[in-house]
Amino acid sequence: MDRQTEIPEVRELIVFLEKASKKNKAPIWADIARRLSRPRRGMASVNVGKIEKNTKEGDTVLVPGKVLSAGLLTHGVDVAALKFSMDAERKISSQGSCMDIKALAEKNPKGTGVKILE
Repeated sequence: MDRQTEIPEVRELIVFLEKASKKNKAPIWADIARRLSRPRRGMASVNVGKIEKNTKEGDTVLVPGKVLSAGLLTHGVDVAALKFSMDAERKISSQGSCMDIKALAEKNPKGTGVKILE
């Protein structure tokens, strides 16, 4: 078991996502659980600027890692991630919304229309 999954919150999230995948027949949650199971050095880190470039108004984005603050966001998007830097959360919240991955899985059990950025 790697360090990332030794963190109790991450381990609980992985188990939750695997169960949600089976219950809702939504392979996206099993994929995210697999990505979160990788070693921490392989964890995704996405800048706000990348979210800006790869989305349009009203999109829902999932980052299986941390969102960092470099760049600007000029349109409203919903972003779910394992972690947010304080500045990234402020930038995203001014245009759209931030949530954790579990909240997104509960809000959208089938995972439809969710873009995964790494």
